[in-house]
Amino acid sequence: MRNIGLPFLIPFVAIFTIFLCPTRSEAQILVPEGVTENTDSIKKSMDIGPFFGLYKDNYFAVGTDPFHTPNKYNSGVKFQLSISQRLTNATLPWGTYLYLFFTEKVFWEVFQNSMPMSDLNFNPGIGWSKPFFIKDRYCGKMTLILEHESNGKDGDASRSWNKVSLAGSAYVTDWLSVHAKYWYPIVDGMNNKDILKYSGIFQMGFQLNSHDRRWTLATTFVKRQGWNLNFNSNIQLGWRIHKASNQYLFLDFYNGYGEGLLAYKQFHNRLRVGILIRPNLFSEY
Repeated sequence: MRNIGLPFLIPFVAIFTIFLCPTRSEAQILVPEGVTENTDSIKKSMDIGPFFGLYKDNYFAVGTDPFHTPNKYNSGVKFQLSISQRLTNATLPWGTYLYLFFTEKVFWEVFQNSMPMSDLNFNPGIGWSKPFFIKDRYCGKMTLILEHESNGKDGDASRSWNKVSLAGSAYVTDWLSVHAKYWYPIVDGMNNKDILKYSGIFQMGFQLNSHDRRWTLATTFVKRQGWNLNFNSNIQLGWRIHKASNQYLFLDFYNGYGEGLLAYKQFHNRLRVGILIRPNLFSEY
């Protein structure tokens, strides 16, 4: 199975809904029960903290290639740790906030001898974020990010690039949110000059939530360089363990290139299952 299809209209939906917001007057947002769901409480939380928290999804999952016989070379563990730290104790002009981000993504070959961690991807960054509130409703946010990504290796295995990224997330309805991220790449790694052909030039996706907020379906599509419809695709189904928790059991499917830096040129499919810890509001992708 090479590349799964993608409806042609998804990029346009993602782009336009970043800048548009529903007109409902109530601040219905997707947070665990017990959290006050109104604009004032969200603004207060952003103003006074906590300053340290989750950035992207944090997860631990194990899986294999669903289209070939599992073996120690196409099976393993993938986990990610991602945090953010607000750098100022006051709101900046225009209601903005400055954050320091760090994400580490690890591919762990637990079925091979000595169980090596074959690829560690380090992704630090600094971001200037603006939340949007329209008609007493938390609508979404946009963030300008300076970020670096590398695998910490030297020689022929070294991979490195930098991005100036503009990311946006928006609630379309109480059960649907969309996200998009566009970047200007600065490829400084000598061994990955062609990384845009595989790891992409922009991404977009959406998240669906059930009425009781126990089930989620999340997608991310990364457009690879070129004019044809070539995407790296990630589809994730999650079940919230408890209605007041941000922990999920999840099933994750990846199809394409560029999942990790070391083998970014290798096409593969991976079906994984594991546990996921998600930020209360928007996850970053």
